[in-house]
Amino acid sequence: MKTRSEKLKRLVAVQRHLERMAETELAETALQRQELAGTIDVVVDAMGSGHPMHRMLSGHYASHLGRLVQKDQMLLGIQQVHEARMLKERAKGDRLEESMKDARLAEEREAADNQIFDLIDQHVAVQAPVSGKVERR
Repeated sequence: MKTRSEKLKRLVAVQRHLERMAETELAETALQRQELAGTIDVVVDAMGSGHPMHRMLSGHYASHLGRLVQKDQMLLGIQQVHEARMLKERAKGDRLEESMKDARLAEEREAADNQIFDLIDQHVAVQAPVSGKVERR
């Protein structure tokens, strides 16, 4: 049978995996926002360009820019959710790790106490009469 600290150790490993998954999702969202920012810069540059072709497409660029900004706002919200989830998972992992350490200390303390009790029992057993007869007075 597994001890409490071993069970908690497994839970800590699972929790740390969930934390890494949340970090990965956050990094992916941040990368998407960074790529989107680059696209927004390109569209803004095209809108400000003096080239006659870009002037003709300025209405298209404006609507496209609006959609890009809207998508950026959506990704910002998703990123904030991922940040909160990552922090929550990290806090859970930290609490489980502390519980695991406390359980391990308690188990070590109990094992040490049991060793002392065994030594006491052995010492008492050595002093008992061998024949089993008790002195009568």
